[in-house]
Amino acid sequence: MARPRDKGTAADWLSDRAIRALLALAMARPFEQRIPFMGRMARQIVAPLAGFDKRIRFGLNLACPDLTEPEIQRISREVADNFGRTVAEIYSGAEFAARIAASDPLEGPGLQTLIDRQAAGKPVILAVAHFGNYDAMRAALVARGLTVGAVYRPMDNPYFNAHYAEAIHTIAEPLFPRDRSGTIALVRFLRGGGMVALGFDQYVHKGADLTFFGQPAPTLLSPATFALKYDAPLVPIHAIRQPDGITFKVLVDEPIAPGSPEDMMQAANDRLEEMVRAHMGQWFWVHRRWKPHLNRDRV
Repeated sequence: MARPRDKGTAADWLSDRAIRALLALAMARPFEQRIPFMGRMARQIVAPLAGFDKRIRFGLNLACPDLTEPEIQRISREVADNFGRTVAEIYSGAEFAARIAASDPLEGPGLQTLIDRQAAGKPVILAVAHFGNYDAMRAALVARGLTVGAVYRPMDNPYFNAHYAEAIHTIAEPLFPRDRSGTIALVRFLRGGGMVALGFDQYVHKGADLTFFGQPAPTLLSPATFALKYDAPLVPIHAIRQPDGITFKVLVDEPIAPGSPEDMMQAANDRLEEMVRAHMGQWFWVHRRWKPHLNRDRV
């Protein structure tokens, strides 16, 4: 299980200094300027330096081979822009959460399930992905008076992780690191009737043999296994960035029907695919989601 290094390297320190400099430039601006500024910086500086384009192109060529070159370039720009905006929103903390609360963006056929389950003190598992802005979902639920926990993966760069962890904690609590102590706390929270957001859209070496966009995509089964073990509904939820680039619609989907963990998580993959196809630039195509294909085309 990946954890941040106790001591960073010189490269880690330099990388963190560059990130801090960009954030300082962004945070000096009013919110309405800060968010698009970071989107532009991600498109023009971060994406080229980090090699985003190559990874995005690999995924798009595999999953959507009929896309034209102009479409691939447009989606690549949108992915980088959404990434930059998301970082700025996370570091805007309380201001971002307050704006989400004021807009009350929650809707969808599964919303009443969340409200009813929490009122009854019963657990819920939210199936979430790196789509739109995950933290807009947490802020929206908290604004409705719902308590939602989430699991997060500490960053490998310890210099960056120190301020990143602090930033995400300001948006909503509780947060559980992806380690032994975090898992123990997560189980305790679920047993007490908590609602927990679990990600499922990244490659997992020992994941189940499922598909995403029709391609082999080893998938984490734990959201479904937790749902079955604790008699909790598995509810997909997505924070969709709106055309203005700043506001969101948070869509709570219908719970996935209980079944085998494999069937439930395939349903989660399929629903995410529908959402991504409708908003291609909002999913983080930079992730190496289809690693089984990398032996023939390294990225």
